[in-house]
Formats: sequence, C-alpha cells, structure tokens
Amino acid sequence: MSLLGIDVGTTGCKTAVFSEEGHVLASAYEEYDCQRPKSGWAELDAVEVWAKVRRMISKVVSSSTSDPVKALAVSSLGEAVVPVTEDRQILGPSILNFDARGEEYLESLSSALDNERLYRINGNTLGNHYGLTKLKWIKEHQPDLYERAHKFLLWGSFVSFMLGAEPVVDYSLANRTLLFDVDREAWSEELLELARLDRSKLPDTAPSGTVIGTVSEHVAGELGLASNVSIVTGAHDQCANAVGCGVIKEGRAVYGMGTFICITPVFSKRHEPAVMIERGLNTEHHAVPGKYVSFIYNQGGSMVKWFRDTFAAAERRQAEEMGRDIYADLISEIPEGPSGIKVLPHFTTTGPPEFVSDSCGVIAGLRLDTSRGHVLKGILEGITFDLKECIELLPPTGIEIADFRAVGGGSKSDAWIQICADIMGRPFVRPRITEAGALGAAIMAGVGSGVFSSYEAGVKAMVRLERTFEPDPQQQKLYEDRFERYRRLWPLMGEYLRDLASEQR
Repeated sequence: MSLLGIDVGTTGCKTAVFSEEGHVLASAYEEYDCQRPKSGWAELDAVEVWAKVRRMISKVVSSSTSDPVKALAVSSLGEAVVPVTEDRQILGPSILNFDARGEEYLESLSSALDNERLYRINGNTLGNHYGLTKLKWIKEHQPDLYERAHKFLLWGSFVSFMLGAEPVVDYSLANRTLLFDVDREAWSEELLELARLDRSKLPDTAPSGTVIGTVSEHVAGELGLASNVSIVTGAHDQCANAVGCGVIKEGRAVYGMGTFICITPVFSKRHEPAVMIERGLNTEHHAVPGKYVSFIYNQGGSMVKWFRDTFAAAERRQAEEMGRDIYADLISEIPEGPSGIKVLPHFTTTGPPEFVSDSCGVIAGLRLDTSRGHVLKGILEGITFDLKECIELLPPTGIEIADFRAVGGGSKSDAWIQICADIMGRPFVRPRITEAGALGAAIMAGVGSGVFSSYEAGVKAMVRLERTFEPDPQQQKLYEDRFERYRRLWPLMGEYLRDLASEQR
C-alpha cells in the first residue's frame, strides 16, 4: 500500500504518492497566483486552488494504480483560513499573512494583552500576519460572510475537510491563528474573548498524525481513490518539511527554500518568553510529539520569483513550452565569488527579529557592467545574510544548529546551496527527495494509519540523504567581510526607506 502526501503552498500545490520505502511512485505540481484586488491586499482564490489540488491528486493517483493509496495527509501554508459551510461549500477567498487587512486592530489588542503574556499562552507575539486579525477584519467588514461560515479552516484542515474529513486542525497550524494555547493544546478562551471571536467558528484540534476521517465516496470516485482511504492530520508546512528530511531531534534545522526561505530548528522544551521575544522567535508544536520548533525566515523565494518574472518573463514562457527549468538557466549566469551587489530584502514584510513592514527593498552597487547574473546572486546573498543575522542571535536561547537540511524547490540548485553554506559557515545536507513537505505529510499519514510505529520509524524507512555541501573556507572568509558591509545597510538607510515606503503607499 502507498501513502499520499499533499503539500499546499502559497504559490503552488505538490502531490506525491510514495511507497512505504520512500520511493516516489508519482508526483505532480501546479502553480497558482496570489490575487491582489486592492493595494495591500493578498488572497488565494480558494475555489481555484481546491480545483488544482483535486487535479493534482487525480493525476498522481491515476499514475500509481498498481500500489493503491492507504492513507493521506496534508502539509500547508499557515495563518490563512478559508470560510466554508457545513456542507463543504467554499464561501470566499483566503486572506494571506502578508495582506495588510487587520493592522488597525494591533494597537487595541496590544494595550489589552502584553507580549509576554501572549507568548506564555501561544508562543507568538502580536502581529498582523496571524489569523486573529484577519478573522477580526472579516467579522467587522464582512459580517454576512462571518455569520454564514460554519468554520474558518486553515489550509491543511480545509483540504482534508473537502476530501471528507471532520473539521479538525493539527496543533502546529492552530498555533498560526494566535488563538491556540500551546501548553493546554486547545483553543484559548482568554484569547478568543480578547479578540471577540467565536470558538464555534474554529475547527477542533488534534496532534499531527491523527486519523480524522476517510475520503468520502463521492470525492473518492472523482479522484480515483478508494473510499476507505484514511485522512490523517498533517502539519504546518515547515513542520512537515522537517519530518520529510529527518529533522526530528535537537541540534539540526531545516533550511526550507520555497516561497519563504525558512530555517526551522527543533528543541524539546519551551524557553523563557523574554529571551525568545527579544529575538523575534516563536514557539510552535512540531509534528513530532514532545518537540517544538521555531521559524527564522524571509520571503526570499518570492524575491527570486520576482526576479524571474521581471528579468526573464519571455524566457520563462519559452522554458515552460520546452519543459526546461528556467531557474537553472538563470542561476547558471551567476558569477564566481561574491557578487559585489548588496541587496536589502525588504521587498515585503521581513521576518525575525524585527518584522519590518514599513520599508522597501534596496539593490546597491549597480554599475554599467553589472549583469543579470550579478543581480540574481546579490539577491541570493542578501536573503542569506538576512537569515545569518538571526542565527547569530541564537546562543542565549540555547537553540543549537550543527547543520542544515536543505529542502524545497531552491535546494535543487547546487550553486544556491553552496552560497548558503559559505555564508552560514555550516554544512548543508540535501536529502534525495527535496520536496520534503509532501514526503513529511506521507510519513504522517503512515504514522496515523499504523504503517509506521513512530516518526523515527517513518523517517528511517522513507528519508534518504544525497549530498553534503561543506563551506568553502576561502569563500567563507570573503563572505564574512561582505556580511559586515551588508549589516550597515539598514541602519544607514532605515529612515529614508521608511519615508520612501510611506510615499509609495
């Protein structure tokens, strides 16, 4: 029997069927676009995405009929929710975490609940990138939609629900609403009351790897699945990535190279709020019982996609027609050694420690002989420098990272991983299967359905490592010097960039 992993991201959906030994029997991927109906808004068309998810499931199932699917689970983006009726009708789009709506509630919320108290409950500090403020905006500005909605489902629970499961969300995704009590492993009545949101509008919660239903007979017939296929709770995409590349114990971290470039270290106990808050670090349940994770991230993958669509739009179309990887073509143009370009990755809201939302990006060091490849390499360096600043703040937290496991679409590039290893000064290990979200979801499906006795057994059976990228000592030394110059950009230009961003708004 095989296992189906579904990985729903911000810009695309990946589905894959795996044997119990971790071999890919079939896989499919399809992109979709973020909708921006107004300035500052960012949505996913839930109807369109659900149609593409179904198409991708049907495609992989039809290609693996010799090994029927026993169970499935979903890995997904966090924060965003989809409004649905009790009879599984989609009521509207899904507001993404970098959408500006909801900012108006931050002042009143912060005056009612300080960050340390919030962190002790939820493991996060207040911000507009969580589900809480988006739900408040819907309740105030779209009251009819709020009332009509039976549930607001995070994407992992939404896809599972549409396939036939009960409306249940795993702990890691529930955390992304800012309404979940990490220690009690339940919705927080205190936070719900503060936000004036209804518990009845939220799904039930359960640990990752829990069976929450079976694929409905109607949907199974449409997709080519058996109606007794178990639906298992998956996880927030970064937690699924961790499972899918074997990051299930302390001392190791995922380096996810997707829309978000996200470092996900693992630890076993919650740390004091003050030391974590100072560094902008959250605490969230790992998919693995008894473990927690934190996220150090930026939207570097979105910047690379912007570069592709801005500097190589025609070539992208040609590459797609010929079945060629446009990213590989573009990265082949990057020069040897540091680029000489400094890129401040404030093209959108940044991640820890500052979560800067009122700035804008910088590409500095341009000359008439600057090539497109130099600009791309400067972007890759800039997003890595940004994350390195965060890594250097970790020692007081007790979180340790000996090496990184590189996963996601960007990890297919040897050159990109080597840049990361040289800048970070740590080994980067690439697993054989780099789309770790789908594999992690499949492992969770196997744990929940009894194929594996534990996550350790699932990882041992399904995860294989391919290559280790060691830092090049000479390049590492050069990047240390460039890093110090990079760190001067934001302090030098911060006030000006905030004025410029205000003018653009």
